[in-house]
Amino acid sequence: MAGKKQIQLNFLETASVGGNAFIGQWKEGPHECSRLKDQLEYYIWLAKIAEKGKITSIFFPDSYGVNDVYGGNTDATYRGGCQVAQLDPVVLIPAMAAVTKSVGFAVSANACYLNPYIMARTFSTLDHVTNGRIGWNIVTGYTNASAKAMGFDQIMAHDKRYEKAEELWEGSWDDDAQVWDVENDVAYEPGRIHRIDFEGQFHRLSATQQTHPSRQRVPVLFQAGSSKAGIALAGAHAEGLYCGSMVPSHTAKYVENIRASAAAAGRDPRSVKAFAGISLFLGRTTEEAQAKYDAVAKNVSPIAGLAKFGGYTNVDMSKYPLDEPFEFTANPGSADNVIQGIITNFKAGDGSTETWTPRKLGSKIALGGLYPIFIGTAEQVADSMEDWVAKTDIDGFNLYYCSNPETYEDVVEMLVPELQRRGVYWMDYPVPGGTFRENMYFGETSPRLPDDHPAGKIRLAREAKRQLNDGAGEPKEKAASKLTNGLKNGLTNGHQHHAAERVLFTAKPV
Repeated sequence: MAGKKQIQLNFLETASVGGNAFIGQWKEGPHECSRLKDQLEYYIWLAKIAEKGKITSIFFPDSYGVNDVYGGNTDATYRGGCQVAQLDPVVLIPAMAAVTKSVGFAVSANACYLNPYIMARTFSTLDHVTNGRIGWNIVTGYTNASAKAMGFDQIMAHDKRYEKAEELWEGSWDDDAQVWDVENDVAYEPGRIHRIDFEGQFHRLSATQQTHPSRQRVPVLFQAGSSKAGIALAGAHAEGLYCGSMVPSHTAKYVENIRASAAAAGRDPRSVKAFAGISLFLGRTTEEAQAKYDAVAKNVSPIAGLAKFGGYTNVDMSKYPLDEPFEFTANPGSADNVIQGIITNFKAGDGSTETWTPRKLGSKIALGGLYPIFIGTAEQVADSMEDWVAKTDIDGFNLYYCSNPETYEDVVEMLVPELQRRGVYWMDYPVPGGTFRENMYFGETSPRLPDDHPAGKIRLAREAKRQLNDGAGEPKEKAASKLTNGLKNGLTNGHQHHAAERVLFTAKPV
């Protein structure tokens, strides 16, 4: 887009009855929405206020299991009410879509634990009933608790988890398989629906996809991995990144690496949209915003914060005296190094040099986690956001609520109008009633993945193959050339092979 770089905003919602980034807000009483997340009315309200604020999407970072590292059990996690009593967002999204027309919905789904055939049908169904407003955050889990909940002893080695993502297949329905041909008594043309037969290291299947192509056909693809394999996967296939750090330079380097990976994969690096996590305290005055922060800070639960930290790092913080300053050893790969690295990031983020204790670390994790907190008026917060965009080259932010409903209401009523006044936030969705993909790309793309995406290249090859078989369309020489190029990109045995999308759409066409 010409002119100032546009900032997009996403709301982050865990569907956990209790809390997530700001642990302990349930202490505010029954009016605090953290207690109300087992009620459909809450999600209907959230969808409506997000659409009112022209929010790009509501992101559900779904997960399995309960953090059980602290003290070797789940007690501290449950006492703090953090990431527990967690509802399945897949059930909630259709109701939210029914009361909105443009806001998107992204949800994490685990490529290791969910049967790929069922996952394919679920996301295709969601794309149908939301009219093309669904996105998928490709995850493979990071806690042993989630692995145990799914019947495994522990999570796969980090790179191995992405290998599983690269073994799945995609491709079953042609676009025009649904014909409704009354004269010839044909509802679906069998010759345009293809059985997928695949046997790999992690799974096997022999089936046709149960659901016909939806408006986007493939959800908007998100990724957040920072390993070497994760960066390669994101560069080749991700359309959006969930990222962030306390330090802008760290985020900038990560985004730069992903976009370089995209360029190396033959994609437009600017087609990868990056969204950094932040939290906001907004007020009509600086003092009012600070008072809101102080009110939230008094509710934090440091022990629950340490339990959450253990889920991130697999480090049991109960072994450290709560109020004694850390004394770090220099043993490579030790728990001390993990803790020290995170504390160093916190210090770099706020410029502090003070001594840290486990209580302070737990309080920090319980008060916003590992992402920056902006406190001030709408003008001051907008300044900070524009500064971050300039320094990191991100495209927008994932907003973690601090108090609920106040944070969401303040963003829509105070921050969004200020960003609009500055010309860095759309006045309306670029494609009202459009797909998630169309709006995230400012109306500059179709509902389907672009041609420079691996799936786009495969799509071109498949169309060419169809033309060769039908004897119509482009000259056979041109169609054959497209088919050859598609085969080089993974079209084998008449079916399409493509890393990121075949994770989700095991039997789903491109």
